[in-house]
Amino acid sequence: MKASQFLISTLKEAPADAEVVSHKLMTRAGLIKKLSAGIYNYMPMGLRVIRKVEAIVREEMNRAGAIEMTMPVVQPAELWQETGRFEKMGPELLRIKDRHGRDFVIQPTSEEVVTDVVRQEVRSYKQLPKNFYQIQIKFRDERRPRFGLMRGREFTMKDAYSFDRDVVSAKASYQVMAEAYRKIFDRFGLTYRAVAADSGAIGGDLSEEFQVIAATGEDAIVYCPTSNYAANMEKAEALAPNQTRAAPSQPLTNTPTPGKSTCAAVAELLNLPLSRTIKSLVLATDTLNEQGEIAKSQVWLLMLRGDHDMNEVKVGKLPGMEGGFRFATLPEIDDHFGCKPGYLGPVNLKKPVHIVADREVAVMSDWICGANEVDFHFTGVNWGRDLPEPALVADIRNVVAGDKSPDGQGELAIERGIEVGHVFYLGTKYSKAMNATFLDENGKPQFLEMGCYGIGITRLPAAAIEQNHDDRGIIWPDAIAPFTVVLCPIGMDRSPEVKAAAEQLYVDLLAAGVDVMLDDRGERPGAMFADWELIGVPHRVTLGDRGLKEGQVEYQHRRDPEATKVGVADILAHLTSRITA
Repeated sequence: MKASQFLISTLKEAPADAEVVSHKLMTRAGLIKKLSAGIYNYMPMGLRVIRKVEAIVREEMNRAGAIEMTMPVVQPAELWQETGRFEKMGPELLRIKDRHGRDFVIQPTSEEVVTDVVRQEVRSYKQLPKNFYQIQIKFRDERRPRFGLMRGREFTMKDAYSFDRDVVSAKASYQVMAEAYRKIFDRFGLTYRAVAADSGAIGGDLSEEFQVIAATGEDAIVYCPTSNYAANMEKAEALAPNQTRAAPSQPLTNTPTPGKSTCAAVAELLNLPLSRTIKSLVLATDTLNEQGEIAKSQVWLLMLRGDHDMNEVKVGKLPGMEGGFRFATLPEIDDHFGCKPGYLGPVNLKKPVHIVADREVAVMSDWICGANEVDFHFTGVNWGRDLPEPALVADIRNVVAGDKSPDGQGELAIERGIEVGHVFYLGTKYSKAMNATFLDENGKPQFLEMGCYGIGITRLPAAAIEQNHDDRGIIWPDAIAPFTVVLCPIGMDRSPEVKAAAEQLYVDLLAAGVDVMLDDRGERPGAMFADWELIGVPHRVTLGDRGLKEGQVEYQHRRDPEATKVGVADILAHLTSRITA
């Protein structure tokens, strides 16, 4: 491609609403242009990156035996009503009506549609396994779209769905996809981790996220540096302490703590470690009647160490919490504790509550908690002596760096990541809801076992930039760069020698199958170099009159601090070797 025939639209400044590096650089480099909140035009330079991402994904999906198809962006609500997600999914699901008043959705994902296809097409176990995938536009009506392509409303995603006859074969299909994903992300040239994850709203009990490591990532990734253990924060288990609870050594004392309503403030006042305090979180669960109204509510007291944070995903899996929970209202808190938040605790309750103690809290002694009296906290609190043993002990906290790894191989560390892929084993969640069955060897109908597998096609370039940039701009890995090589001839419009050498090298690189850009715009060297450093093309060759007279050109990788002189006769081989490496 020649620059004069292409669209290069770089900007000196990023728009005011660009908050993260990828959003700023993608806009400045002319890769994307905002149309509306969370909706972008993919400009020619950006589309080249996206097409390269798609090509790698498509090659590896095909190699893994998946079959490509395309499902509509607009889908009838009836299918989503079969699974209940039309009502449950919330405002992120964009619901529309056609001219006849019929309900439709703009697809955020396609479990319902693909299950509908398979229940019509697959009749026998002999047709299994099957895996269908698409690379298609999705829409999720984010309440606050931000960070450019990192959290937009319209995006492109590769979603795949496997169908199997039983759990064993379904998990085998899952492993095939998980391995294909590793090959895909290896080819992208990014540093990533595959981490155990919670399946969330999609469902299932076997799940991995593929996270691109970046300091600006929204997700916390927990891993063990001395083993292969890795999980996201929601999934990472905090092991039970291996020590036994010490015997009480202090009396229960109602201690004045005027104006100190947080664990940190109380610990500072008493000159004690924050880890000696107990954080009291009051939640509630509701039971609904047939009319959908609250029939009764159960109040829960969750107890964590003062320096720990509640893990909502873990809490949502506690017995009695599976149907959902909320934070208790002030009247509910007053009714059970007789006190306002900030001074709550499990001793001297007005009404019973369901107590859940974190594993760490269950082995503590002589701890500090609210006294259910404003401006007072109990010190020297002990299980068994001052209050009954907790009704339920569970892992309900986020892990912290230095916790023991669940695999017993060392201590946990935490880094930031950006989720760009996710694989799930779904089981029969959707096939049962939609009565998707096949006939087994005995002619009996069985529900299909499913898996689903997603990659954020348009999110991935943004994640790559968050991981690969400097103060001059983007640094693309070769595999997904808009162009692999850029030729920057100095004074091409004035020097026949420079023009001839540049065009010959351009032809030779094209013949060698290299994705090359020849900048024939006649720009000044500084402006030309600034453009390509901003855009992030990994390999640059500069050709000028002086160097050509000496039989040399200058080569510089985007990460190199300075250019290297290479003979004109050797530059093609030099480029080929660097690109291959």
